[in-house]
Amino acid sequence: MNTISGSGILLASSSASRKAMLAAAGVAYTAEAAGVDERALEAEMDGAEPAEIAQALAAAKAAAVSAEKRDALVLGSDSLVEVGGNRFDKPTSRANAAEHLRLFSGKTMTLHSAAALARDGQIVWVGSDFARLRLRDLSEDFIAAYLDAEWPAVSYCVGVFRIEGPGVQLFESIAGDQFTVLGMPLLQVLDALREEGALSS
Repeated sequence: MNTISGSGILLASSSASRKAMLAAAGVAYTAEAAGVDERALEAEMDGAEPAEIAQALAAAKAAAVSAEKRDALVLGSDSLVEVGGNRFDKPTSRANAAEHLRLFSGKTMTLHSAAALARDGQIVWVGSDFARLRLRDLSEDFIAAYLDAEWPAVSYCVGVFRIEGPGVQLFESIAGDQFTVLGMPLLQVLDALREEGALSS
């Protein structure tokens, strides 16, 4: 992997899209999934704004890995979807994914993506962004064919889509940064990495 960073960072995630973003941007990294109970944290923050929850989850992931890897600069990230005033997590089954898509059909989805950096177990930076994605009206035939093609890959995706794949067919318009849609506010992350000395400025 060609990189333009120095010592590199530790990504507290197993997300393929976040790994791909960092690699494409020339950021050296290693990855380690964070053992954070996301649903428990969300329950504790019941009533909070989705952007706040996304930031808290990103920070929790970064802090959890940083507490074990104190010599590393750790990047955590998380995304949440909001439709019609309701927050949606990753689908728990194919049937649940189909239910989500039926609920999303013809509506506008707000996707909140957040990121956080931690060093020595302490959060040193948090950022977030959002995008609005308008879904077209989805037929039952389309939903079934889509899940035939994309399940179980989209079981790991909030919003039940991979925008870099067939998931783009769900939408009629998208307003927002492409990296935010992919699951991380990358431009903010790169700026924070420069501030922390992990990328050359």
